[in-house]
Amino acid sequence: MRTNRLSAAFIAATVMAVTVQTPARARQGAPAQGRGAGQRGEAAPVAPAPPPGAAGIYKSHDELMAVLAAATRANADMSTSAIALTDQYRLNIVRRGKGAGAIAHAGNTEVHYIIDGAATFVTGGTIARPAAQGAVAAIEGGVSRHVAKGDVVVIPENSPHWYKDVDGSITYLEVRFLAPAR
Repeated sequence: MRTNRLSAAFIAATVMAVTVQTPARARQGAPAQGRGAGQRGEAAPVAPAPPPGAAGIYKSHDELMAVLAAATRANADMSTSAIALTDQYRLNIVRRGKGAGAIAHAGNTEVHYIIDGAATFVTGGTIARPAAQGAVAAIEGGVSRHVAKGDVVVIPENSPHWYKDVDGSITYLEVRFLAPAR
C-alpha cells in the first residue's frame, strides 16, 4: 500500500499547513478532540504542538503501516496509526473494514485523503441517534458520495459525517485541526 508521489506531496503539504498555520484560537482554546473524545468521558491528555521553528514530525511509511497492520489484527473494523496527536491537531492513518456510526466534531475541521479502498461517505444533514441498543447513528438529509483512492474530503467543524458503506476496506489520512475563531 505504497503512496505515490502525489500522495506523498499532498500529505507533506497538509502536515505543513496544519503545523505552520496554527489558528490563534488553537493556541488559547481547547485541545483538538480525539476519536470519541467528549462522547464517553474526558479526552486523554495530549502533548502540546511543537513550537514554531521546531524540527518537523517524521514517521516512515513502513513504521506507519506496521502499526496499522498490528492495530488491524486487533480490530479489523477500525484501526489507526498515529502520526501526531497534539493539543492543536491530530494526524492519523485510519483503516475501516466496515461502516461506522455518524459523528460530528465540535470545534474541529477534518481533511480525509483516501489512500486506498472505497466507501460511501455521507456529510451534512442531521445525525439521527437510534433508540435500539447496538444500532449506529445515521445521517438524515446529508449528501452521499462514493469516495475512492486519491479523493479528498474536507469536513467543516461540527458537520455530521459517516462512512456508511465500505467496499472491502478503506484507508485514509485523517487530519483534524482546531477551526479558527469566527
